[in-house]
Amino acid sequence: MKRLLIFYGVLLLCLQANAQPYLQSCAVDVSQDFTDFSNTYFFADSLASFDPATAEGSIRWKRYSLFGRQAFNTTKVFPLPLEMLDFPPTQYENDPQLRFSIDFVSPVTVRLRVYTSPVILSEEESLMLTGTPPRDGSWTYKKGNGTHTYTGRGGSIVIREYPFSIMLCDERGREMTRTRHWADNDSTQIKVLPFQFIKRASDNIRSINPVFSLRPNEKIVGCGESPTALNKVGQKVHLFVTDPQSPEGDQMYKPIPFFISNKGYGMFMHTSAPVTCDFGATHAGSAKLFMADETLDLFLFWGKPAEIIDQYTNLTGKATMPPLWSFGTWMSRITYFSQEEGYEVARKLRENKIPADVIHFDTGWFQTDWQCDYVFAPDRFPDAQKMINDLLADGFHISLWQLPYFTPKNKYFPELIEKGLYVKNQKGGLPYEDVVLDFSNPETVTWYQEKLEGLLKMGVGAIKVDFGEGAPLNGIYANGKGGLYEHNLYPLRYNKAVADITRITKNETIMWARSAWAGSQRYPLHWGGDAANTDIGMLTTLRSGLSLGLCGFSFWSHDIGGFVQSCPEELYSRWLPFGFLTSHTRIHGAPPTEPWYYSKDFMDGFRRSAELKYRLMPYIVEQSEECTRTGLPMLRALLIEYPDDPVAWQIEDQYLFGSDIMVAPLFESDKERLVYLPVDRWVDYQSGKTYDPGWHRITTGQIPALILVRKGAVIPQVPVAQSTDKIEWEKVKNIKY
Repeated sequence: MKRLLIFYGVLLLCLQANAQPYLQSCAVDVSQDFTDFSNTYFFADSLASFDPATAEGSIRWKRYSLFGRQAFNTTKVFPLPLEMLDFPPTQYENDPQLRFSIDFVSPVTVRLRVYTSPVILSEEESLMLTGTPPRDGSWTYKKGNGTHTYTGRGGSIVIREYPFSIMLCDERGREMTRTRHWADNDSTQIKVLPFQFIKRASDNIRSINPVFSLRPNEKIVGCGESPTALNKVGQKVHLFVTDPQSPEGDQMYKPIPFFISNKGYGMFMHTSAPVTCDFGATHAGSAKLFMADETLDLFLFWGKPAEIIDQYTNLTGKATMPPLWSFGTWMSRITYFSQEEGYEVARKLRENKIPADVIHFDTGWFQTDWQCDYVFAPDRFPDAQKMINDLLADGFHISLWQLPYFTPKNKYFPELIEKGLYVKNQKGGLPYEDVVLDFSNPETVTWYQEKLEGLLKMGVGAIKVDFGEGAPLNGIYANGKGGLYEHNLYPLRYNKAVADITRITKNETIMWARSAWAGSQRYPLHWGGDAANTDIGMLTTLRSGLSLGLCGFSFWSHDIGGFVQSCPEELYSRWLPFGFLTSHTRIHGAPPTEPWYYSKDFMDGFRRSAELKYRLMPYIVEQSEECTRTGLPMLRALLIEYPDDPVAWQIEDQYLFGSDIMVAPLFESDKERLVYLPVDRWVDYQSGKTYDPGWHRITTGQIPALILVRKGAVIPQVPVAQSTDKIEWEKVKNIKY
C-alpha cells in the first residue's frame, strides 16, 4: 500500500509539473500539437507531379507515427513509417498526393500554397490583403536534373523532386534557405522533424509545419511588436494577439506573421490562425513555422529589408497619412474626469509655452469610470460641446478612450444581447462575463460606428481603440468562423471599423490603437501599451517599436515615461527625447504626467524636447509622406538603411528618425553613452561636432539624448509654434549639415 501511495504521489507531481493551465487569451503554443504521439504525421517526401507551365503539382506525403527511442538510457522521439488503420482501407490513401502551387506576384515576390486536404475550399477575400495579388510574367523557367527552377530579378526558387524541397537562392545562385527533408538528418544525431503536417488524433484537424533551414550567422527580424531581442534567431515566438500587460515579456499586443532575414529573403505567413515560430530555439539549423492552419499560404520575398517591406506592404497595404495635428504633443493621464480639468490642462500648456495639439480623456469621461456608454458625464461635463469648440479654437483636438467590451452593468448590455451583436460560445451564450462586440457582423459594425459618429460630429478628433486582444478563441462568430481564425483578425476588424467611420465623418484617417494584426498598418496609428516605469521598460519599448516598424507600421507611439506608476523625474527626463523623436508623441500614465508637477528644470527640459519636435515638423511631414509611399517606418532600425553593415543588424538601443536623423536615448543615469555610427559621417545636432563612422562615446547636450544628423543631409526646420495650426510654413528653412 505504501509503495502504491508513493507511486501515485510521484505521478501527481509529474502531472502537475507538466500541466499547461489554460488562461483566457494567453498565447497559444502551436508547437505542442507537433509533439503529441497520438497524432499522425505526414512528411513531405517527393514531387509526385508537376506542370512547369502553371507551376502547379502535387507532393507525396509519407505517413508516420512518433515513438520513443531508447539509446544508452536516453529516450528520444523517433518517427516510424505507419500503415493506416482507416476503414475501409481501399477508400483512403496511406501516403497521399496533395496539391501545391506557385504564383509569381512580382519580379521579387512569389506565393507558395501547399494543401493538406484533397478538398480545396473556394478562395475568400482576405482582410489582410488590399486586393487580389497581381500576376507577374517576368520569371523564367529551367528544367534541371531532378529540379525545376524559376528565376526572377532578385534570385530563384528551386523545386527538387527527391528528396523533396523548395529552395530559395539569391541572384548569384547561393542558397538562402530551403525546406528540410527527413534525409537532411543523415549527418546529425539530432533527428529534426522535416516539412510536415499533422492530423490530430482527437478530432482529425490538420495543421502544417513548414521547416526551413537557417544559415550560419543568419539573423531574423520582424514578427510584430516584440520586446525581446531584435534578432529572433534562438527564440520561440508566438504569433497570437494577447494583452501582455506590458512590453517586457514575450507576448504581444501586435504580433505580425512576417519576418526578414539578413540572407536576403522575407516571408509573410498569410493566415490569421495562431502561429509559433521556432527560429533555431530547439535546433540551431532550423526555422520551424508551426501553423494552426491546414493550408500553407506563404508569400516569399527577395531583396534588402527596405525592398522587402515595400513588397510586403504592396500586398497588405501602406499607412495612410495621418492629419498634421496628430504629429503634435498629446497630453494625457489616466484620467481626466471633468471639463474643468480639460480647460486647466490646456491653460497650463499654453501658460508654460509647451507646444501641444491634443488633450486625451481616458476612462473617466463617462458617468461611471470605465463603463463605456459614449456619453460625457453630464454632471462633470455640463457643456461638452462648448469645451470641444473652445479647445479647438485654442489649437487642441480631443481624443476619447473607449473599448469593445461591455460589462453586465453597462446600459447597452441588454440591447447587444437582444440584437445578437456579440461573439457567442458554442451554446449561443457568452464566452466571457462581458459582451465582446462581433465585428465580423456588419450589423454590429453599423451599431458601433453610429455611436462613434455622434462623438466625431461633435468635433472629437480621434478615438482611442483600446483593448481588442481578448476576442474569444472558443467563440463562434457571425461569419461562421471560429476563434481559431477570428481571434487574431479581431484587432484588424476593430481598427478598420474605427478608421473607416473617422475617415467618413472627418475626412481624416486617425485613431489610437493598441492591438493589431497584418494589415492594421493601413489604419494609423498604434501605440505600445502599458510600459513599466523603469530603464528596462524604456529599452523594451524601443525594441518593440523597432520590431513593429520592420513589419510595415510607419507610425507608432508609446506612453512616455511608462504607464504603471508616476514616473521618477530622472527617468522621465531621459525618456522625453525618445518620446518626442518618434512619429507621434503622447504623455500618458498614472498621475502626475504633466510637467508642471515636477521641478523647474524638468519643465524646461520638457519644453526643449517639445520645441525640438515642432521645429522639425517640416522634416517629420516630409519623411512621413515618404513612409506612406514605401511602407518604411519613421522609427527605423539601422539595418533598413544599412543592410550590408553586419553591426547595424545588432543595434537595438538606437534608431533612425526618418532617414537622416540618428537618435540614441540614454537608458541609464548618465550624461554620455556609446553609440554606433554607420558608414556616413554624422553631425551632433546639439554641439555641431562631426564624427566619423564607427563606435564613439559621446556626451549629451541640454537634451538628454544623442541626436546626430547624417552629414550632407538637408533638414527643413521652422520656427516653433504652440500648435501645428499656427506653424508659419512660409518661414521654413532648409539647413544643410
